[in-house]
Amino acid sequence: MKSPSCNRFYNLCLINPFVLLMASVQLSEAYTMTKRHPRSGALIAVSGALFLSLSSLVATPAFADGAREIQVAGRTLTFLDGGPTGKVVFAIVYDSSKPASVAEKDQIMAALGSGMAAGGATVVGKPVDAGAIGSAGDVGAFYMTRGVNYAAAGAAAKAKKTLSISSDMACVKSGACVMGVAATPKVEIVVNSAAAAAIGAKFKAAFKMMIKEI
Repeated sequence: MKSPSCNRFYNLCLINPFVLLMASVQLSEAYTMTKRHPRSGALIAVSGALFLSLSSLVATPAFADGAREIQVAGRTLTFLDGGPTGKVVFAIVYDSSKPASVAEKDQIMAALGSGMAAGGATVVGKPVDAGAIGSAGDVGAFYMTRGVNYAAAGAAAKAKKTLSISSDMACVKSGACVMGVAATPKVEIVVNSAAAAAIGAKFKAAFKMMIKEI
């Protein structure tokens, strides 16, 4: 049986634990701002964080969307030990011969725009054809779209000791990707522990409570 508050505020019953954790991070950052600047902008900082947090709590419709999945992937940077700050380039790896892969790449690039805030980092996208992944240059993460030969792409990412992420859970299950993300029908994050260890990626304890490790 749902509680009275759950009946009255149905959307609050559909909150994913990961979203709740992100809300707490936003509020913590706002509190830090108020400690540093107790007079100017303190109320605005807290109010803004509350608005962002509460707006994130409202359940969203379930549909496949590369734009939502890249948001989930970007936010995981917040939970990396010694995670990056400033501009972080995500190589969006796609297969030009597969329309679905190209479409996902286009969705992601549109969602990132000129930059997506993720804690202290700003994620920007760089389209990289799967056949040219070796010449991707200095990137903060490789994001494999569906349909990419993830065995080859994952090996290239591992050689560079770089985080590899995909919306295709088969990639993380095989060990080719460190992390798999899904946004529908619910937010799900799966981390391959062996693949993470191979590149030296370590996640904060709070993050491990919200994910599935294999």
